[in-house]
Amino acid sequence: MKVLKFGGSSLADATRYLRVTEISTTTHQTDGAAVVLSAPKGVTNALSLLCEQAAGNQDYLPLLEKLATTVKGINDELNQQLSGYEHSRVSDYIDGHLATLTQHLEGIKLLGVAPDAVSAGILSIGEYISVTLFSAILASKGIANRIIDPVNYVLAEGDYLDSIADVALSKARFADVPADGSELLVMPGFVAANDAGEKVTLGRNGSDYSAAVLAACIEASCCEIWTDVDGVYNADPNQVEGAVLLDKLTYQEAMELSYFGAKVLHPKTIGPIAQHHIPCLIRNTLNPAAPGTLISNEASSVWTSVKGISQLDDVTMFNVAGPGLKGMVGMASRVFEVMSNANISISLITQSSSEYSISFCIQSKDAVRAQNLLEDAFALELQNQLLDPIEVRHDLSIVTLVGDGMRQTKGLAARFFNSLAQARVNNVAIAQGSSERSISTVIESKRAKKAVRVIHQNFFSDRHTIDVFLVGCGNVGTELLSQIAKQQPALLKRNIQLRVYGIANSRKLLLDKHGIDVSNDWKGKLEEASGSFSIEAVANFVNDNSLVNPVIVDCTSHEAVATQYVEMMENGFHVVTPNKKANTGSLGYYRQLKKTALRTNRQYLYETTVGAGLPVIDNLQKLFSAGDVLHRFEGILSGSLSYVFGKLEEGMTLSEATESAKQNGFTEPDPRDDLSGMDVARKLLIMAREADLELELSDIEIESVLPEGFAEDCSIDEFMKQLPDLDSAFNERVEAAKAEGKVLRYIGSIEGEKCKVTIQAVAADNPLSAVKDGENALAISSDYYQPIPYVIRGYGAGGTVTAAGVFADVLRTMPWKQMAH
Repeated sequence: MKVLKFGGSSLADATRYLRVTEISTTTHQTDGAAVVLSAPKGVTNALSLLCEQAAGNQDYLPLLEKLATTVKGINDELNQQLSGYEHSRVSDYIDGHLATLTQHLEGIKLLGVAPDAVSAGILSIGEYISVTLFSAILASKGIANRIIDPVNYVLAEGDYLDSIADVALSKARFADVPADGSELLVMPGFVAANDAGEKVTLGRNGSDYSAAVLAACIEASCCEIWTDVDGVYNADPNQVEGAVLLDKLTYQEAMELSYFGAKVLHPKTIGPIAQHHIPCLIRNTLNPAAPGTLISNEASSVWTSVKGISQLDDVTMFNVAGPGLKGMVGMASRVFEVMSNANISISLITQSSSEYSISFCIQSKDAVRAQNLLEDAFALELQNQLLDPIEVRHDLSIVTLVGDGMRQTKGLAARFFNSLAQARVNNVAIAQGSSERSISTVIESKRAKKAVRVIHQNFFSDRHTIDVFLVGCGNVGTELLSQIAKQQPALLKRNIQLRVYGIANSRKLLLDKHGIDVSNDWKGKLEEASGSFSIEAVANFVNDNSLVNPVIVDCTSHEAVATQYVEMMENGFHVVTPNKKANTGSLGYYRQLKKTALRTNRQYLYETTVGAGLPVIDNLQKLFSAGDVLHRFEGILSGSLSYVFGKLEEGMTLSEATESAKQNGFTEPDPRDDLSGMDVARKLLIMAREADLELELSDIEIESVLPEGFAEDCSIDEFMKQLPDLDSAFNERVEAAKAEGKVLRYIGSIEGEKCKVTIQAVAADNPLSAVKDGENALAISSDYYQPIPYVIRGYGAGGTVTAAGVFADVLRTMPWKQMAH
């Protein structure tokens, strides 16, 4: 015979009851069935709230009427759908229980309190109505059935509302119950009786436990727990995207998972089935064809080491410490005796090797009572300072990694704690059982969801997540979003999940917890968005949605954004930017950026600040980390001026060449930023600082294309109108160079500790003479590269190549890249 337990949404309405009947009768025909039922969905919660309302002298009649409508409605629906259904008998049964409930509630209102003995009877009304409905369905179908009242069969001890069944004594009481399949057995879950014959309950969600007890008592071949999910997942699928369904768990693994918060099974359920070696199958009422998860002595051949991650919330940790603990025999036992006498369950214990302190965790609902009891029990030690004041930490969670194969697999603990570090989570306490079947950490509750996601990603998934927030929607930013949209299929093939969760411009901030569809009118959504960009707003969004790998991409050229990079990294963001303002600010701020990136284990990536999409910074960093020393650098660092000076060579005037560069997207929004030489100077300073030269921007000699003071205070349009005034004089320089067989190029150079930006006439045999049309070229002479320099050449301007370089930097923030970094 098999035991089948149904509850929750499986019993939400008449249709669901009929589905449960179909599943049960199918099993009964082949194996014989004993069915354990919970109350109809929502009924137990309503009964509990009714007790609270009555005890608080509140108006409970509306809720009572709603409860009556719910259970009577199921009965009426069944009557409409079934012929031969005993509607009037079930109605009388329901009315009788509701009348008794009304009397009890009136008594509770007069007393101002709901006695536990009375509450036990009230809270179990739903289960008795449920089995009466189910028995009537079976009878209408001509199926012989027997209702077993657990008050007469299941003996338990403990509190009225949270008792523990005595399986051995209960088993003897089941001697008269036919287990040969001649009758379909039906039993309300959640209920038992104490040795005085009084009704008690087995704790909230205790119907699973009832099913396990029944299975043990009638020596069932299997215990099936039917829920609204396909089985046990390796993490909560409501919290973790990509949570995996487990095919098998051992009893010990299931015990660990349920104890530390896994919601599919009640923690007490495992004991009876493990003790009697009864296989337990977790199945889905809404998807009965799914194989489910088998809990037995048989280990999985698919998941051989780590099986799952559980999260236990609402935890409070106590720390009892002081010189009186060291070497004093019995102090620890006194601490735990206080908890035991108060019937307070301890979830986790850890003790320092110095014997100076003992820490333990309990459910937060017991925290105040526990603190008062401990302070009373150790009043003398506290008064004489043998113990420090008892430390209590609230709002904690326990996150646990579980698996039988953990003891045979090396490095799991390291991966576990590396994952927590990656999620920027601090460990409050750590515990591992001697069986090495689980390892637990106590952390702040607000970070638990993110911690579970990162751990799951590192242990169960090959997929890497990148959570992007873009600041700046100009030429480069817009092109970047276009490339991200286009590359989605290719990224998913590489197991990279890149989502844009936020887009900001100077006025608006668009956030979407599901990710923004960057292929579909994001500009319109941004215009409709409210609020503006701030690190606090984005950080709160990341924490609220437990994003694992947040990256801020700054595609502005604003100093106001660049000065926030340190704060961004301190708040857990990687920073990717083509904005040169941060790395060319004060030397002190530049050093602070580097130190913050190291200290926070965040990536600060700025490859596109020099050479757009060319791998300039990365190659420099690799050379210098390998011990190379820079001797000389020379190059064309501005794609904009490469284009302009190339057009001068072809016969255009300065104003014509600048207008053409502006129209083709080569220049900054204000071309003066390019023509002043400041943009090249900033790039040169970035490279100099990569070579450990301690320079400020003011140390660089700059020869501007524009005369000093030219059109400084006017608009961009007005500047472009005045620019032809320089054409004649500049044309003379072009012609003078041509007469010598040379061309003008705008060149940045580093030699020793001197940096210069100059307009030079270079001969045809100089490699830089051929660099134009937006190209960059860089020649690096060093210890390793001499006499022939290391040359990097390619397009260094335009939104497309710059965005591609930014995209490449964004991909470098993947978690496995971080670990390597």
